[in-house]
Amino acid sequence: MLVIPAIDLKDGHCVRLRQGDMEDSTVYSDDPVEMAGKWVAAGARRIHLVDLNGAFAGKPVNGKAIHDIAEAYPDVPIQVGGGIRDEDTIQAYLNAGVQYVIIGTKAINAPHFIDDICLEFPGHIIVGLDAKNGKVAIDGWSKLSHHDVIDMAQRFEKIGVDSIIYTDIGRDGMMLGVNIESTVKLAQSITIPVIASGGITNLDDIRALCAVQDEGIMGAITGRAIYEGSLDFAAAQKLADEAQAR
Repeated sequence: MLVIPAIDLKDGHCVRLRQGDMEDSTVYSDDPVEMAGKWVAAGARRIHLVDLNGAFAGKPVNGKAIHDIAEAYPDVPIQVGGGIRDEDTIQAYLNAGVQYVIIGTKAINAPHFIDDICLEFPGHIIVGLDAKNGKVAIDGWSKLSHHDVIDMAQRFEKIGVDSIIYTDIGRDGMMLGVNIESTVKLAQSITIPVIASGGITNLDDIRALCAVQDEGIMGAITGRAIYEGSLDFAAAQKLADEAQAR
């Protein structure tokens, strides 16, 4: 299982939001490229980037920082989300060296768009499903849709997405621990990999995810915990590797 460090970009800085609130952010670095290098040096084998401004603007805003990170670490797969709404944006990111693009709100509002881009960019499309009480949230978590998260995941599986990032938005940025039960329930309902996100706080959460990784959980995204020190990133990836070897 991969432990995937998150770099959330706001106004060119590396930040973390509390429950998706743009007004409740903590700045951790003014140099996102340097921050990416820190996690690569600690053993990261994939990096998760989010253009927070882009997610709210509906178009890329922190594209330069993303391009710079991809250029600086060409051997580390990068997955990018936030403000990706059209094929040109996807093509530009892939051309820059990004490996995966993450579609969130548009996947729910215009699912036919996922049909089209899975055909055009096979193997590069991840859908991010952010959920609360089993329902998918959209528009930067500001709205709760009527869509069931498992139903949507199964639909996207059929049309060829690479994987699903599942975030329990009630826990994201709150250091409350990962929601193992709902993550496993989703993973068991599909055959494509699930990447867990939201609430990962310490090595106990990594152990808990490793214990159920065979259900289809291939990675875990962590943000606030590695920035505030409750989770040692290098130790977390080492633990995951040891669990895989057993």
